Amino acid sequence: MQTENKKRGSKTGRKSLFNKNGYLFVAPYGLLFCIFILMPVIIAVGLSFTNFNTIEAPKFIGLLNYINLITADETFMQFVLPNTVKYALIVGVGGYVLAFLLAWALANMTKGPRTIFALILYSPSMTTGVAMSVLWKIMFTGDQTGYINSWLMNIGAIDEPIIWLSNAQYLLPIVIIIGLWSSMGVGFLAILAGILNIDESLYEAAAIDGVKNRFQEMIYVTIPSMKPQMLFAAVMQIVGAFQNGQISTLLAGNPTPGYAAQLIVNHIEDYGFIRYEMGYAAAVSVVLLLIVQIFSSVSKKLFTEKD
Repeated sequence: MQTENKKRGSKTGRKSLFNKNGYLFVAPYGLLFCIFILMPVIIAVGLSFTNFNTIEAPKFIGLLNYINLITADETFMQFVLPNTVKYALIVGVGGYVLAFLLAWALANMTKGPRTIFALILYSPSMTTGVAMSVLWKIMFTGDQTGYINSWLMNIGAIDEPIIWLSNAQYLLPIVIIIGLWSSMGVGFLAILAGILNIDESLYEAAAIDGVKNRFQEMIYVTIPSMKPQMLFAAVMQIVGAFQNGQISTLLAGNPTPGYAAQLIVNHIEDYGFIRYEMGYAAAVSVVLLLIVQIFSSVSKKLFTEKD
């Protein structure tokens, strides 16, 4: 009996030691998570119920900011929300599909060309800010020296230059095109890694079971075998699409002409850092957080493996 009690006591002691070691390893991440993620979210939620101009102390006003956002903010309902939904659907969903197709195409190449093309596709996501001022602004310059205007005039498509970045008709499509161009980020690399790590024996078994072409391999083998990577890429693509307001700001300023390319992030910056209505900006940011959470939950249900 004493021997058994000693063994149980030693096992319990080891388990408690392992638990302590686990908490010690998690503690640095937990501390950083609380400081840089959890605390800002809690503060933003608290400020969303106040009137705060960054100078005077916040004044509690209850749900007034949310009521004004839905009933009184015509800019948000007429321009910002439709622009954000359109941008997120095309750049988020379209960019996700494009990332998968490009990753699947690269996975069928040899190692050398695959590495080069993957670097080419990934690099725009790291250089978006620089590319705005160096590349895209020059391409869409509103006079005949701009590359797009010069090319269209040379082929006879237009007779006079188009002021691309000041025209409400063209601004949002330009922002969407640039968004797609720079959307091959970490999610794209995760999908590529997932495809490359699929066991080749699965494709051999699928061929025996009647899979005849590459498209059927993609549907019945590739996608089901890499759902964790697909989920990660979907969440990253959604978050990136909803928080990407840098493009329109760098191209056309904030607010954009006629609010043509004004997204929710730009609306938050407008009220928070230009008008100094931090309470209202916090309310808009909370709404954005809820929208991202809803789309992330949908992605999780689609790509989480069911028992």
